[in-house]
Amino acid sequence: MTKLVLASTSPARKKLLTEAGITFETIAPGVDEDALVISQAPTTAHEMTELLARAKAMAVADQFESTLVLGCDSALEFEGQILGKPYQPQVAIERWQQLRGKSGFLYSGHHLIDTSSGKALSAVSRTEVHFANLSDQEINTYVATGEPLNVAGAFTIDGLGGAFIERISGDYHTVVGLSLVELRKLVIGLGHDYQALWR
Repeated sequence: MTKLVLASTSPARKKLLTEAGITFETIAPGVDEDALVISQAPTTAHEMTELLARAKAMAVADQFESTLVLGCDSALEFEGQILGKPYQPQVAIERWQQLRGKSGFLYSGHHLIDTSSGKALSAVSRTEVHFANLSDQEINTYVATGEPLNVAGAFTIDGLGGAFIERISGDYHTVVGLSLVELRKLVIGLGHDYQALWR
């Protein structure tokens, strides 16, 4: 069995890997994402998610031997803006007032390091997300649950927010925050058997 470490504490990513039958452990990467974005100034969601995924994986890779370390990051690109986590309720409300009835692109960056060889690969996946035209009351009630505050774009597709995503064009798991399709490609690209990750 190949050992996998997820450099993330995201409940959605952990649930996704568990349901995919993958054995893994998690560790918080401790990366100051805001400072890194300010210093590196990525101009697109593609660049930003790749940058942060790489930083998270690299932050913990030296703690493990003969292990695959995976870093991930997600962001929503909407009308030329890069939207990460809103954190504050008012920011989430304003964001949903912008998003409702429209669509954006959810990007998920992945960086996989093989600590036994030192080799690494990155991949970024993109899925178009079409949002329902919510009323102000629906937005306020959703934000009051707290769910949208700590997730990219201020929504989830695998939780309460799933009712507000009318359709997607692309990979569902990208919207959750970790594309199993891309993970499989990265694992194979580093010379490992993806199915060896199964429990």
